[in-house]
Amino acid sequence: MVKSYKLFINGEWVETQDALEVPNKYTQETYAKVSKASEQEVTQAVDAAERAFKENPMPPYKRYQILKRVSELLQENKEELAKIITAEAGKPLKQARTEIDRATQTFEISAEEAKRIHGEGVPVESAPGSENRMAFTIKVPVGVVGAISPFNFPVNLVAHKIAPAIAAGNAVVLKPASKTPISSIKLAELFEEAGLPKGFLNVVVGSGSTVGNQMMEDSRINMYTFTGSAKVGMKLKQNTGMNKLILELGNNSPVIVDKEADVEAAAQNVAAKSYAFAGQVCISVQRLYVHEDIREEFQKKFIEAIQSLNIGDPNDPDTDVGPMISVEEAERAEQWIEEAKQGGAKVIHGGEREGALLQPAVLTNVTNDMKVVCEEIFAPVVSMIPFTNIKDCIEEVNKSQYGLQGGIFTQNIDTAFYAAKHVQVGGLMINDSSQYRVDLMPYGGVKGSGWGKEGPKYTIEDMTEERLVVMNLNQQ
Repeated sequence: MVKSYKLFINGEWVETQDALEVPNKYTQETYAKVSKASEQEVTQAVDAAERAFKENPMPPYKRYQILKRVSELLQENKEELAKIITAEAGKPLKQARTEIDRATQTFEISAEEAKRIHGEGVPVESAPGSENRMAFTIKVPVGVVGAISPFNFPVNLVAHKIAPAIAAGNAVVLKPASKTPISSIKLAELFEEAGLPKGFLNVVVGSGSTVGNQMMEDSRINMYTFTGSAKVGMKLKQNTGMNKLILELGNNSPVIVDKEADVEAAAQNVAAKSYAFAGQVCISVQRLYVHEDIREEFQKKFIEAIQSLNIGDPNDPDTDVGPMISVEEAERAEQWIEEAKQGGAKVIHGGEREGALLQPAVLTNVTNDMKVVCEEIFAPVVSMIPFTNIKDCIEEVNKSQYGLQGGIFTQNIDTAFYAAKHVQVGGLMINDSSQYRVDLMPYGGVKGSGWGKEGPKYTIEDMTEERLVVMNLNQQ
């Protein structure tokens, strides 16, 4: 039976005339239907958020209680939510379960941060003529936060937007990805159960060209937090005036395997981290630079590690690599591989497609102008590139328009620190792949990869404003 879901606006469940069909990403059969927001529902959602923020501010401890309760409810409903992620996103079940565990942490960390928001004293009395003054800063919420989330982590990346926003005292209008809206609706149910006051979370479903554009043009939204393509992120930046922004955009993660690396450990790690969720992670390994001295040994062990991955039905708890988000995206990735082959690249493993399922692929003989190298492929495809000099390698790495995260495998501490200083990324992982992330760390990129940081503590800095208070004290 196909289940129907409604929008969540001002604490009420709202049904609309139009419905969005959400397919099961493995079977391609309709899994659920979700009400689509029109201009009217988006306006109502922003109205509700603005009213809640202005008329019913929540004290920090209440925010803590609600967010902590949501984190508990996530665990209580873990299996149901994981199965929803597997159905609507095609994410292998064991990875979906891990996502719920991570989201639990994101909400718990945000809950704790709600009690830690503070300003600081400013020693204005040290300035001549200000001896009778004292000053301090306070942190105040920005107001209404517009959150636009992607399909690849439909619970945890939504958590990274709405949990810090509510922890900081803001109200939220959330537009989840049209391909994976059910997870967000289930999160709204958990917030309702946890006792969130009306209007502080509103969920509106629809396309970016309609709902997203309307949100972008609404001057009552004080801040936007967006994860998605660099093209849409740039549009947001150009069209939201002086509003604050957190942008988590594209990437083509580089990982370097140096001649002094532990080859076996590197091969196992990179194989696991390149193809998790079919490579549809912003920090999946895409560009793999391997020192010529160990290239043959690494390539052999890397392919062996890939061959040990289980590929297929995401509902199977043993599956490591499931389908891509759609047949169309799998066809696009297949076409990029074909273009690379026509340009001289070789596919030394995988690359075959059946529907939305693309076999993990490894390419060699690639050049920097090929899409599989210079663009974000967002698919289970890795290009392996040899190098002989680490400085020259890092220069090649830095030619990318992106810079979210990277990694280097080496047992040489000098090489590790040289890479840390010179690789142009927001985060560099030493003896780990680019895909390492825990939810309390600062996460964000440079260049075309974005603006601002995720991680509750760091996001809250952007979701609050610093206000200076100066007191002119009477002289005794």
